[in-house]
Amino acid sequence: MKSDVQLKEDILAELKWDPIVNATDVGVIVKDGVVTLTGHLASFAEKYAAERAAQRIGGVKALAVEIEVRPPFAHKRTDAEIASAVDSAIQWNSLVPKGKVHPIVEKGWITLSGEVEWDYQRRAAEASLRNLLGVVGVTNLVKVKPKVDATGLGKKIQDALVRQATREARHIDISVDGGQVTLEGKVHSWAERKAAQGVAWAAPGVSSVINHLHVGA
Repeated sequence: MKSDVQLKEDILAELKWDPIVNATDVGVIVKDGVVTLTGHLASFAEKYAAERAAQRIGGVKALAVEIEVRPPFAHKRTDAEIASAVDSAIQWNSLVPKGKVHPIVEKGWITLSGEVEWDYQRRAAEASLRNLLGVVGVTNLVKVKPKVDATGLGKKIQDALVRQATREARHIDISVDGGQVTLEGKVHSWAERKAAQGVAWAAPGVSSVINHLHVGA
């Protein structure tokens, strides 16, 4: 198991390695494997990249992101300009069903609402907005309301975990209540935790996923 000092060094090295992130503007605090990122960055895309960089490091048990986005003057946009760009980005994304996702922009922060049939559609809408100038954050409140029958969800998810060679597949407990899936158990890394959650979301009929997987050695 990595010490907090080693974990911090690895995260700082990964932040420096990532060409999107200005690592000098990011602070890293580690306590008992729980990582907090602090500081300020120039864009939401850069903040998201910093978050992903920390998640790539083995030994991270949990992550808190307290980074503030401060766009430089040249990148600042009015809410009206951002809203127009957001509307175009969503409309031009072939993975987002037309008329199903509704954005609101306030002080550069985008809130998405609406209903879609699949989680990938909800995630696609959010991904469309991360790189837009002037955006300081995104809250995704889009709900997944599947039209597909949720029968046999637990087995379908377990089979998919095994099929995709997820290392901890047989140590993950899956419980299903209607279209709601709860994952419990232990995995070795944040990446495995995220992968298992993605597999669950991909199953037909899933409306929500509660991820209680614990990251540990």
